[in-house]
Amino acid sequence: MTSQYGQVTESTYEHAGFGAAFRRGVRPAVVVVDLTRGFTEAGFPTGSDLTETVAATGRLIEAARGAGAPVIFTAIAYSLAEVAGGMVIWLEKAPGMRALLQDSPSVDLDPRLPVEEGDLVILKKGPSAFFGTNLSATLTALGTDTVLLCGATTSGCLRATAVDAVQYGLPVLVPRECVGDRAKGPHDAALFDLQAKYADVIELTAALDYLATVAGRAVVPGAVRRPPWN
Repeated sequence: MTSQYGQVTESTYEHAGFGAAFRRGVRPAVVVVDLTRGFTEAGFPTGSDLTETVAATGRLIEAARGAGAPVIFTAIAYSLAEVAGGMVIWLEKAPGMRALLQDSPSVDLDPRLPVEEGDLVILKKGPSAFFGTNLSATLTALGTDTVLLCGATTSGCLRATAVDAVQYGLPVLVPRECVGDRAKGPHDAALFDLQAKYADVIELTAALDYLATVAGRAVVPGAVRRPPWN
């Protein structure tokens, strides 16, 4: 079969049984991975121009709010002690990430996103939004049965988060317009790999249609949709 990411031969992915579709639940949550200024603006050392990704993600967030689905943001942020003390081994491989210091403009959520007071922002130290955070417990408390995953970078933190979401038992949907990377090659390769193994890579229009079908059912009864965590 052929996809926009290239030729998948019967002797490889198709023959191995990869690329089947996930079931869709009725209580999705939107998880926005690292759409902070340090990633979405080319003026920052770790960033690139993700204007289109931010705009598409904004549309998804607004649709999620209309459907009653929770929206959770993540950001990478390091303290001076973590940067100077060699406490995060990832920074040896990716030293440019040391610029993502707590309370600096680089870790602010992109101001073009429709963030509201009371939205949960989870700070993380590694690629996956699940590792070392309370994301899994939060999604469980919200009764989440499907994750709509957005953010950056497609080949890095977004992919790592998708892999962990599947391991926590959550179907993952990735609207392709809502993810971005620093270069086209890694972006396309990551989308191919996600579609084959860890997520359904879908169009934004399909994601919006899905949210419309679950409107009013997106939060488990009794759950607190948007707790005042700050």
